[in-house]
Amino acid sequence: MLTNGQLIIIIALITLVTYLTRAIPFFLYPENKETPKYIEYLGQVLPYAIMGMLIIYCLKGVSITTSPHGIPELISIAFVTLLHLWKNNTLISIGGGTLLYMFLVQTVF
Repeated sequence: MLTNGQLIIIIALITLVTYLTRAIPFFLYPENKETPKYIEYLGQVLPYAIMGMLIIYCLKGVSITTSPHGIPELISIAFVTLLHLWKNNTLISIGGGTLLYMFLVQTVF
């Protein structure tokens, strides 16, 4: 069991590390300094890689052999795709897809 002093130290360290991980890129690459090409490349490809990993993670437990056979997931993915093609806004697409999926699994399936 941790004491209150240990908990305060842990929370302070977590706060410091969280702050540093977000602040260090601004110190390493200030606005007047050119950003390295590999950082620009990572900025272009990482969002798509992360989205792909999230989709695979979300679908890893879906069984097409048992009811509901992945139908809510399929409908939600189609909805997210259409919503993203229409609005081109990631937050709206993810939020809309999540709401539809939760509605489908709670009420329909």
